[in-house]
Amino acid sequence: TERGLGVLKSPPARIDIPFLMQYSEMVEWRRRRGGDEDDDGTETIGGNAVAAVELTPDEQIMAGYRRLRESLAAQLLGQVKRASPEFFEGLVVELLVAMGYGGSHEDAARAVGRAGDGGIDGIIKEDRLGLESIYLQAKRWESTVGRPVIQQFAGALQGRRARKGVLITTANFSRDAVEFAGGLQTTIVLIDGPQLAQLMIDYGVGVSDVETIRLKRLDEDYFTEE
Repeated sequence: TERGLGVLKSPPARIDIPFLMQYSEMVEWRRRRGGDEDDDGTETIGGNAVAAVELTPDEQIMAGYRRLRESLAAQLLGQVKRASPEFFEGLVVELLVAMGYGGSHEDAARAVGRAGDGGIDGIIKEDRLGLESIYLQAKRWESTVGRPVIQQFAGALQGRRARKGVLITTANFSRDAVEFAGGLQTTIVLIDGPQLAQLMIDYGVGVSDVETIRLKRLDEDYFTEE
């Protein structure tokens, strides 16, 4: 599924109960199909009493964090889809600058819209020295981006003898599009809507901090006596 592909892009260290509990289907399954929890701390599944799965406080915090992040990503993507194409292009530049590309935001912003032909929406410096340029295309779409769009973008890059490009969309890429991009000599990075939302969260674009919680653990070395 599309959600499964999204998980594969940022795979967890392990798939455990806290990870699965971020999904409403898992919560519902445990509540309904998993049976009711008895007074003795067991659950009845298929007529058999089994030990109930209990989350540690740390696991509960991580499960809650994942649910909050998933909800925030959905809200972000919805807002981006409702924004104007011009706003979306500016957002793409701001995100790439936050990720360390383009030098200053002013330098990067002046590049957007200056190319404006051949399927290229903008150019951004790869680093602060401007040793190489990255060509951008931004698609604020609802429909799936297919192979023909990638072919057009690749042709535009070849016409400029460019070696690197980034295509960002609010939608998703078809399997043919992903396979075609992966087989090119020119490097084309594809970023779909779910990945875009996750990057915005990671690099603080369109979001703000509410509260910082620092988890502590016992420092056993402190209590070690010589």
